[in-house]
Amino acid sequence: MADLRAALAHRVRRGAATARDAVDLITRRGSHELRPPRRLLGGDYDYFERVGEEYLAHFVELGGLKPDDRVLDVGCGPGRMAVPLMRHLSAAGSYEGFDIVPREVEWCWRTITPRRPSFRFQVARVRNSRYNPDGETPASEYRFPFPDESFDFAFATSVLTHLREPEAANYLREIGRVLRPGGRCLVTFFLWNTEARRQVAAGASHYSFAFEDAHARYEDAESPEAAVAYDESWVHDRFFASGLGIEQLRYGQWCGREPALTWQDVIVGGRPGSSGGAPRAS
Repeated sequence: MADLRAALAHRVRRGAATARDAVDLITRRGSHELRPPRRLLGGDYDYFERVGEEYLAHFVELGGLKPDDRVLDVGCGPGRMAVPLMRHLSAAGSYEGFDIVPREVEWCWRTITPRRPSFRFQVARVRNSRYNPDGETPASEYRFPFPDESFDFAFATSVLTHLREPEAANYLREIGRVLRPGGRCLVTFFLWNTEARRQVAAGASHYSFAFEDAHARYEDAESPEAAVAYDESWVHDRFFASGLGIEQLRYGQWCGREPALTWQDVIVGGRPGSSGGAPRAS
């Protein structure tokens, strides 16, 4: 019943956004050709470009992204990261993105791929009670549709924050599998640690994550995938179990921490190898 309510609420929000898209079309507002319509972005419509540019800077400055890298976008959505990467990646580079929401993937391959054929998108038919309840494959069993050691750089922004524990562990394993030795990754989280607990207790945090489930904590017990936090020590263990080292950990603003890099917590790591990959954390 909770999942049904969440799905109905999502459809209501999408219907309202579709109506606003019609107004934008008539008034010529929001006509940037590489900005998706409101029905795909919801409340993030006004922040699409800003967030994409912000994370492109993180990919380059923290993750060492190079113009000729082979890039994987785990959970590409409607192209928030792909659009600025069109400018950064050279003709020698390439981009693969996948997402569980078909209409978002369709917008990307219809709008972005014709402009940059080396940018490819596909639907992952993965089940998620909040975003794709009709998906065929549990996220805990999903194998990324790419061979081992396919990519130089992989990222997952605001993806593991919507996955339960077995699912998040599988996605980290898959990132480790598809990165080449020396490849790097950037993954965002809500990390549950001593400082997060202190900020929640002080009433400074945007989220309380009051509902505990093994190493995960949920903001909403009826819709767990809405926002998921993980014990920081568990995340470290899962990185290492996936063959990934951790090079940098930069905390976010979500719990009221200042100063902070961005909204979510950011981990930069990679597969150790002779090509300069991130070393294992001690």
